[in-house]
Amino acid sequence: MNRDNLLNCWQFKKCGREPGGKNAVNDGVCSVALDIGADGVHNGTNGGRCCWVITNSAYQGDRDGFCLEKSRKCRECDFYLFIKKSEKLFFAA
Repeated sequence: MNRDNLLNCWQFKKCGREPGGKNAVNDGVCSVALDIGADGVHNGTNGGRCCWVITNSAYQGDRDGFCLEKSRKCRECDFYLFIKKSEKLFFAA
């Protein structure tokens, strides 16, 4: 599978919080885009295709750590559902 054709969360959500993104200077670069430990997961760049497990990732402007509330929000996120469907993955509810 060619990684270049797959969308990362910042591309899908158009948040502009990736390095060099339109909102990176004012809002900061999202930890997802910087998490090299997650590079390649679901063929994404850094944490770009597994953002729901990255601590301190941004969710609609909120920066809360990985906790129950973030977990609930992530399971309802259109990007999470897109990955779940496109990767044909089955995650625990």
